[in-house]
Amino acid sequence: MTVLRTLAVTAALSVAAFATPASAQFFFQPHDMSGPPIRGDEPGLPTLPGATPDEIRANLVWNLRSALNVAALQCQFEPTLLTVENYNVALANHKDEFKKSFDTLVKYFNRTAKGVKPGQTAMDRYGTRTYSAFTTVAAQYGFCQTAAQVAAAAAYAPRGTVYEVAVNNMSAMRNALVPWGEERFPRYVRIDTRAWLPRLDDVCWNRRDQWQDRKCGPFTLSFR
Repeated sequence: MTVLRTLAVTAALSVAAFATPASAQFFFQPHDMSGPPIRGDEPGLPTLPGATPDEIRANLVWNLRSALNVAALQCQFEPTLLTVENYNVALANHKDEFKKSFDTLVKYFNRTAKGVKPGQTAMDRYGTRTYSAFTTVAAQYGFCQTAAQVAAAAAYAPRGTVYEVAVNNMSAMRNALVPWGEERFPRYVRIDTRAWLPRLDDVCWNRRDQWQDRKCGPFTLSFR
């Protein structure tokens, strides 16, 4: 292919490339998932009847961990979200706080279920409800984008402050379970990535890379 024709193809493909959305940006304008700070005993979270303030706090921290764990598994279809990487960093940086929350919940269920064995059963049921509460299909895009932001906040939060991340972001995590679509445009926007190219066959070009009007008509571009 001659230089002039190479430049024509390169220019056309560049236009198509710039028309492609940024990686991991599912919407031109996503729905605002933000919400007010919460304590941990609001409706929508697993309730712990008779829980102390420390147990309510542990409930909130463990729900954050559960949400980020689900996101790490569910959002791997888009690696640039870094949900797996940031979740693993959060686990390492806040392992003491997560362990304390877990131990507090174990003691709560042992106390309220009146025994270690029934307490373990109650803890298992609690864990199942907590993890399944963050599983979504219809709202996957919004949930994964929101979870990516929260996972990054948890990963970079100073040690001992993951509870604050949960307080400030659990509302958004819950709101992201509701399906939302494009907020900028009323309908789905189709981005045409086809390239405008001229005819490239040799019959249309002379030896000086000049277009041959007599053989191929006026110079035009068409979709390829």
